[in-house]
Amino acid sequence: MKKPVIAIDGYSSTGKSSISKVIASKLGLIHLDTGALYRGVTWFALQNCLNDDGSINLNQLFSSFGEIELEFKNDNGELVLFLNHIDISKAIRTNEVSDNVSLVAKQKEVRDFLLESQRNLAEKGGIIMDGRDIGTVVLPNADYKFFLTASIDERTKRRYHELISLNIKADEQQVKENLIIRDKIDSEREIAPLRQAEDAIVIDNTNLTKQETIESILSHIQKI
Repeated sequence: MKKPVIAIDGYSSTGKSSISKVIASKLGLIHLDTGALYRGVTWFALQNCLNDDGSINLNQLFSSFGEIELEFKNDNGELVLFLNHIDISKAIRTNEVSDNVSLVAKQKEVRDFLLESQRNLAEKGGIIMDGRDIGTVVLPNADYKFFLTASIDERTKRRYHELISLNIKADEQQVKENLIIRDKIDSEREIAPLRQAEDAIVIDNTNLTKQETIESILSHIQKI
């Protein structure tokens, strides 16, 4: 029997990736953090495609796609992102990448570059993908679709503590402003905006623990 394909979309810092990892482990699925792919492209751009003023040169980035090899490798059951054979799993979580990823991710050229690889990974089933347009664009025929949301204050708190745990300096107000800007860019972009799929199950986890959110998702999968 073919294992299911599960799409989990939602706002930044709603726990999409960490929750998806646990569910993947419980159900014997592969977990793919699509946001990490966009962060990987952004990190490459920051290293190789900058204008004199420090901004990203998008045209230079587009012409450099042939130099970008993104690959997930299994490290004790966890998929770790490598760019051109270098582990960048921690580097892509920096504030600099967070500040620029929405700009990169809204580019049609970047989305097209990554779309086919994401779909190919899901073809055989047995995968859970999280992102912002998985249920609407990448995997519109997914067996299960979920959309996670939470209040901006709760998401700010989560993101701030995540950065601190990674030993990355952070200012809580700046983190909040960054999330608000990312929400706006992600929701208003012309190409594959962040939005809830019509057939997605919405879970507001503002007042839910990570475990409670996981149990809620599993309950929907197991009862259908």
